Amino acid sequence: MRKHPPEGEFLGTTRPLKMRWVMISFALVATILNYLHRLSFNYLAANDYLRDLIPDDAFGYIATCFFIAYLLSNAVSGFIIDKLGTRVGYSLCMAFWTTAGILHALARSPFQFGIFRFLLGIGEAGNWPAAIKLTSEWFPPEERSTASGIFNSGAAAGAVIAPLLISWLGTTFGWQITFVVVGVLGYLWLAAFWFTYYTPERSLKESKARIVPPVKLLKNKFVLSLTLSKVFIDPVWYFITFWIGRYLADSYGWDLAKIGWFAMFPFIVADFGNILGGLFTQWIIKKGVPIPKARKIGAGFFGSIMAFSLILGPFLITGPYSALVVLALAGFGYASCSANMLAFPADVVPLSATASVWGVASVGSGLGGAIFQSLSGVTVKNLSTKFNYSIAYNVVFIGYGLLALIGILILLFMTGPLVRNKELQEYVEQEVS
Repeated sequence: MRKHPPEGEFLGTTRPLKMRWVMISFALVATILNYLHRLSFNYLAANDYLRDLIPDDAFGYIATCFFIAYLLSNAVSGFIIDKLGTRVGYSLCMAFWTTAGILHALARSPFQFGIFRFLLGIGEAGNWPAAIKLTSEWFPPEERSTASGIFNSGAAAGAVIAPLLISWLGTTFGWQITFVVVGVLGYLWLAAFWFTYYTPERSLKESKARIVPPVKLLKNKFVLSLTLSKVFIDPVWYFITFWIGRYLADSYGWDLAKIGWFAMFPFIVADFGNILGGLFTQWIIKKGVPIPKARKIGAGFFGSIMAFSLILGPFLITGPYSALVVLALAGFGYASCSANMLAFPADVVPLSATASVWGVASVGSGLGGAIFQSLSGVTVKNLSTKFNYSIAYNVVFIGYGLLALIGILILLFMTGPLVRNKELQEYVEQEVS
């Protein structure tokens, strides 16, 4: 293990480390790159050659390939990252998904795109468990919702950057070169992270503690409830990010250039949600609200914004711009809610299990994504044929709003108190002592 100077910090205290901002910036940039890879195909597939090659139902099935891989990978990625450590685990994830992203340039059929989307999902699943482990190693409990919001804002930031960058690269150099350029950015991150990251000394012992086996985590009420909530909550974000380009093209006839300029709006708003959601919780904690209660207040309040904006959306949408406002509100609610959810594991489980828990919980994310992406594609195709695109997407909006509401209720009333689990803590301390 490489040795690093203590930078004026004192072991055994809760004084925050100065380097935490450098480390969280790596997680932020990684999440941006994660979404650039994830969304490149979605925007390119809404235009010209790929739009003709890939019909609506095939588009939904290709997205399902990604989420099946995401589900399978999340089942093991967290445990691998907890075992290997943040530096090695995060680096392997980036290397895998970056290479898979570049391989998209070789695809020539929907089936081949499905294969490469599957490989992309295998690699991308590790980003959130790794980033949560990084956050729990470097940030004290009262700052974790804010830190989680910072790195998770990379999802919205990537979604803001993607329309402009991908539309410019796609129209200027073609879709194949676009996939290659985005991949090169990932390799640059990998080099910088590998030679910079280390686990702070005061977190080394706990982060290297006994790994909690999957069977034990799956028997834990908190882990199961968090996993179930993500089956319903996360597909809302996937619908916004995966379908916004296609929605604007189908419903309003927008081309890739116009989509590139306007599709960023919901994600700019969502980026504010990532930061404000975490800061809101940090603020009420400082006002005296206990951390467990503050986390659930934040998740419940912002989750309600996500759910009801989509449920009421079809009654408020009068054109593309009002539709973007509705999607922006939903994205803001999701991002603000997620900033709090991402801090849940470190409040409940030992540090050596944080990546594992989020990985297990994200199996629910992948399962929900796989199911509801396919249903979205089938619904849009069938209802648009029978009626029109407006009715088809209105049904989908309401459906995702109801999903979000179910997920939030599970999160609030089934996860139990967000306090350290004594059984899991005693388990990891057995070997340490």
